[in-house]
Amino acid sequence: MMFTHIFSRIIFFVGIVAFTGPVVPSAHAQSEILTVAAASSLKDVFRKILPLFEAQNHDISVQVIYAQPKTIVKQIEEGAPVDVLLPAQFEDIDQLEKKGLILQDIKQIYARTALVLITNAAFPASVGSIQDLETTPVRRIAIGDPAASAVGKDTIQFLRQGKLEPRLRSQFIYGEHSLAVLDLVSKGEAELGIVYQTDALMAKRVRIVDTAPADSHRPVAYGIAVSWTAQNIAGARELISFLMSALVQTELKKYGFEGASSDVSFTQRREVQP
Repeated sequence: MMFTHIFSRIIFFVGIVAFTGPVVPSAHAQSEILTVAAASSLKDVFRKILPLFEAQNHDISVQVIYAQPKTIVKQIEEGAPVDVLLPAQFEDIDQLEKKGLILQDIKQIYARTALVLITNAAFPASVGSIQDLETTPVRRIAIGDPAASAVGKDTIQFLRQGKLEPRLRSQFIYGEHSLAVLDLVSKGEAELGIVYQTDALMAKRVRIVDTAPADSHRPVAYGIAVSWTAQNIAGARELISFLMSALVQTELKKYGFEGASSDVSFTQRREVQP
C-alpha cells in the first residue's frame, strides 16, 4: 500500500506540471539526475542558465519541472521526488523550512528584482513617473490581487507607503498574478500596471515608466533550496554555487534581476539522507 501511494503521488506531480526532461539529454546518458522544481515565471531565464550549468558539470543531467508556485509548495509538502526548489518568492522557502521540508542550512538568495510601473508601449499613458500618480488622472491601473499574489501584496505596501492607495483605489483592476497584470496593460484594458521588473522586461507590448523606491516595499528576493526528498544533494550544492557565480549573475541582469545579497547564505554540509 505504501509503495502504491508514493508511486501515485509521483505520477500526479508529473501530470500537473510542465516536465521538460533533461536539458541536453544526448550529452548525459551516464550522468546523475538533478531534478529541479521551478516556478513557471522563471522558465525563460532558466532555459538559458541550466544548459550552461550542464556544460560545466558533465556528470549532472538536469530535469526541470515548471509549475505554479502553490503547486510546487503543495507537492513538496506531499513528498514529490525533487532535489532543488526554485520558487517565485523566497517566502515559499521560509514556509517550507518552518515545516521541516527543506534541508537546513542549504538555501540561498541568488537574485532580487524591483517593482515597476508600466504602460502600454504602443499607447502609453500620460504619466512619466510614479510622482505623477499624485496629480494625473488615471482611468484604470492594473495590480496583482493582494489576496492571491506576492506582487499584489508588494504593490499595496508600496502604494500605502507613498500614500497613493486612497487616491487610486477606485481605479484598481486586479490580475491574479504579474502575467495577468501584464496582459491587462498589453490589451489596453488598463492604462498602467505595477509588476516585477523581471516580468516587465519579458513583455514586448509594455514599457517601464518608473521604478518603485527599494525601501517602499519588502525586498523581492529569489531563492534556491534543497527539498527534504533530495537524492542528489551534491548536485544541488553545485547548482547553488553556480547561481552565485559572476557568469550567472551577469546573465540574470539581462532578465531584470538584480545582484544577490549576502544576507542569506548556505552552509556546506555532509551529504546525508533527510
